[in-house]
Amino acid sequence: MALSPDDAVDAVQELRGVHAQEREALDHVRRYWKGRQALPAVIPRSAPQEVRRMAQISRVNICDIVVSSLAQSLFVDGYRASARDDENLPMWEAWQANRLDRWQSGLHRPALAYGASYAIVAPGDPQPVIRGVSPRRLTAVYGDDPDWPVMALERIERDVFRLYDEASVFFVAPDEHGRLSVAESYRHGFGVPPVVRFLDEVDLDVDDEPEPGWGNDMSTDDVVLGQVAPLIPLQDQIDLTTFGLLVAQHYGAFKQRAIMGWVAEDESQKMAAGASQLWTFPQPPSEIGFHEFAETNLDGYIESREAALKYAATLSQTPVHELIGELVNLSAEALAAAEAGRDRKVEERKNGFGESWEQVFQLVGSATGDEVALTAQVRWRDTSARAFGAVVDGLGKLAAQLGVPPRALWRMIPGVTDTDIREWEALAEDGDAFADLRMLLERQGA
Repeated sequence: MALSPDDAVDAVQELRGVHAQEREALDHVRRYWKGRQALPAVIPRSAPQEVRRMAQISRVNICDIVVSSLAQSLFVDGYRASARDDENLPMWEAWQANRLDRWQSGLHRPALAYGASYAIVAPGDPQPVIRGVSPRRLTAVYGDDPDWPVMALERIERDVFRLYDEASVFFVAPDEHGRLSVAESYRHGFGVPPVVRFLDEVDLDVDDEPEPGWGNDMSTDDVVLGQVAPLIPLQDQIDLTTFGLLVAQHYGAFKQRAIMGWVAEDESQKMAAGASQLWTFPQPPSEIGFHEFAETNLDGYIESREAALKYAATLSQTPVHELIGELVNLSAEALAAAEAGRDRKVEERKNGFGESWEQVFQLVGSATGDEVALTAQVRWRDTSARAFGAVVDGLGKLAAQLGVPPRALWRMIPGVTDTDIREWEALAEDGDAFADLRMLLERQGA
């Protein structure tokens, strides 16, 4: 049901509280994603400045590596509604007009990090406007239909919002008395709120979490999906291990000597004694004792951190060489096997994000008057670790041995976009015209 201006203000008042609660949890995830998490809690406030500085540089951020590893494997290269290119072209023109070759990663990354992100479609001239929005700025409320929200609230700036419902967009801001009111509104004409949700994973129990158990101080409101939240405990362990390594390295990684019964008169005499190869003292030998302390062994810290990184790689299905940097003379087949787990995870995201992009194209088609077939789908770039020659050889065998038309295989070549394919087809058609002319001249000459 479409909202009136008064109902829109009431909805904003209600949803802004929900948004503030979500924003608090997402800000916590944001700090871990970008490597700005809190210092290890074991550091006392009275610690020396150099210790606090070591704590600051002990952040070894793995969360961003996990998110980037997935995001860099998720690129839409084309859109296909039917075998006829003229039917696919309007949707792809809207994609290019909105420069989504660049901005698609900005929409995929928050979906991976936070668990969700949103695309908003607005009428435009000559093409509809498509833009991504982080869940830290937008809250959507869903009912029985999991695809389209009942309404959505976007925070523009402090106390300034946009509210989307099935019929209109309301611009809500404080009036001259400081009360929220509708400053502007327009009908968008889509029939549904023009907000599309991109989910990292589908969890049917996300709204029905169990009560916290013993030793778990999280409430049901603190549950955040995405790639970063499950890695927060491991990230804290790695930061704490790195902090211990830096402290041990700074204070105990070298041998220390002690002289009992003799005290330097000043700092220069102390430094001279430390640098001298021959030490002389006025006291009798019986009154002076020499002691030496062995250096601290750092192997335990390094092995502990490496074990935590390997466990993080297993938990997140990230290739272990991307976290610890061990990659020595691997063949293409061995590299593909090492990245098999990540590739399966990427394929799952392609299915979910692909459906969301198809919803976006449905809104674009509604704005431009172009009908979008239910069989329409986006085409993803192949980023798997396979030798290019092996791929081309396999495609050649499909054409030669199984009779698959070569043009149908062009889309399977890694890195090829729809723009490339249209150019190839145009060149092929020109080449066919010249071949027909040559055959005609040969027949006439005969």
